[in-house]
Amino acid sequence: MQFKDIFGQEVLKKRLIQSVQDNRVSHAQLFLGPTGSGSLALAVAYAQYLNCENKQEEDSCGLCPSCRKYIKLIHPDLHFSYPFFAKKKDETAANYMEQWRSIFLKNPYLNLDNWRNHLGEDNKQANINIAECHQIIKKLSLKSYEGAYKVLIMWLPEYLDKQGNALLKLIEEPPANTLFLLVAENQDQILTTILSRTQLIKVNRLKEQEVVEYLLVNKGLNEYKAKQIAYISDGNIQKAQNLIGEEENDHLDLLKTWMNVCVTDRGSDIIEFVENSLAKLGREGQKSFLLYAINMMREALLLKEDLVELVFLPEVEQDFADKFSKRFDYTQIEAVVAEFEKASYHIERNANPKILFLDVSLQIVLFLKYQTLPKGTQYI
Repeated sequence: MQFKDIFGQEVLKKRLIQSVQDNRVSHAQLFLGPTGSGSLALAVAYAQYLNCENKQEEDSCGLCPSCRKYIKLIHPDLHFSYPFFAKKKDETAANYMEQWRSIFLKNPYLNLDNWRNHLGEDNKQANINIAECHQIIKKLSLKSYEGAYKVLIMWLPEYLDKQGNALLKLIEEPPANTLFLLVAENQDQILTTILSRTQLIKVNRLKEQEVVEYLLVNKGLNEYKAKQIAYISDGNIQKAQNLIGEEENDHLDLLKTWMNVCVTDRGSDIIEFVENSLAKLGREGQKSFLLYAINMMREALLLKEDLVELVFLPEVEQDFADKFSKRFDYTQIEAVVAEFEKASYHIERNANPKILFLDVSLQIVLFLKYQTLPKGTQYI
């Protein structure tokens, strides 16, 4: 993995490279960033650059023996630790290394759900167990084989239980040229004893245009579809990948149709739309569509307040949001947003989609056609 393979994060890439060139490499670093921001890929590219035998000004060479092994994740001085679903107490991450290489090389922006599904573990609880901690101590106590640095990349240290304290001495006083690179999403869930011993590397959420470029270059989408998906994904490349090809229906067309059947208030049309369109999206499709609908309604609220300069939508979507904002008042649109948010909450918890979307539709009919708003709503 080279820095050039990672979209966005240009400022951070330069900072990491500069730290190596200035010989300011901390032995324990925490790459902290939201899901889909590329923090894991950055840690791997950083480790590859550290061990590159022919470092370039802006990246590793990609050609030396060290780089060739790093690209395949088979360098003897590169070690990984990650949450897994142990079937026996003595299992460690090494038992799943082949699967780990396979999924990372295919998708360096993966999240825990991708990893769980790849292993076929459904909803089992993941963790980094005490056997894995002992294995880490054992591996890092050995001398490096051929690289300048021996590197351990631990993905999601949030899943270390208290047994993670077994690593404290090693993290605080590692053998020479040994690095710990922790890659986390939630700082509050990391053991404070470990957190206090690391140097923080903040990985920012990707900009919308960076996700657009990723989708154009890596996924071959047309510009309109790339912008639509990037808008929904909120800087998360993994979420953007999930949205690609999830359903044939265009989110905007689906939202327009839904609002139209609600406003016309024909019961048979509402039931048919819910059963034949919304209920058939699939759970992930329903989640992504509701997220899109929430975002569109929020943009309509901004337009309602004449905050046009804060709205960044493709032309056809802005046209819909503008028309919607002119037709309904602030409290009606706000009530619809609240209903979408509740629906998203219940979809996450496996609610029956037919019942849920029918109920949401009937509530929207009340809000938009009859202006029967939730109790306690204030008109402004």
